[in-house]
Amino acid sequence: MSRGPAAKGRALLFDLDGTLTDPRAGIVGCLRHALDRLGQPCPDDEALASFIGPPLRGTFATLLGTREAPLIEEAIRLYRERFGVVGLFENRVYDGVPDMLERLRGAGRFLVVTSKMAEYAERIVRHFGLAPHFVAVYGAEPAGRFDDKAELVAHVLAREGLAPERTVMIGDRAFDVVAARKNGLRAIGVLWGYGSEPELRAAGAEALCPAPAALPAALARVLG
Repeated sequence: MSRGPAAKGRALLFDLDGTLTDPRAGIVGCLRHALDRLGQPCPDDEALASFIGPPLRGTFATLLGTREAPLIEEAIRLYRERFGVVGLFENRVYDGVPDMLERLRGAGRFLVVTSKMAEYAERIVRHFGLAPHFVAVYGAEPAGRFDDKAELVAHVLAREGLAPERTVMIGDRAFDVVAARKNGLRAIGVLWGYGSEPELRAAGAEALCPAPAALPAALARVLG
């Protein structure tokens, strides 16, 4: 993988949850908090962890078995009530990720592109010492703008002036891969997060990466 002139204009878009950090404790705890406060049945931790990655509105629509917007919005409010104070710090950077980012230095511009609310994503990236690696952090807005990750990726491309053919999305869920492909990006699926190999392959990932240390080689294969 070139670290010289050939990397000029290239960008790597990294998902956050399940790709850079493991947010399981915080997300599961906040989902449980919201459901308990609403007096709703709550699945076990394994079932709740399966919702790590997708936007919250879809998650609560499924967990509550409703499309009733006021109830979904109240669940989100209760989730954020805990997440903004406690939950976002119940998190950890995956082993090997800092070294991976160092090894990729010079491969292009690094951006975080996540379905998490942008304010929270920025705080997490700063708190866990990842900010020096990234030129920008993009996420969803409180009222639901950019809940669709494909729309978020399109916004990032336009805002940052990125060429789709020179941009690669790296994430652990089908939503990351689908968003990339809808915008003409290459996509690498990572297997240390919350998505499965069949999920990522079905979504169209061009390469699968089993561990952070393997990402530079996977990126080289995708870029040829």
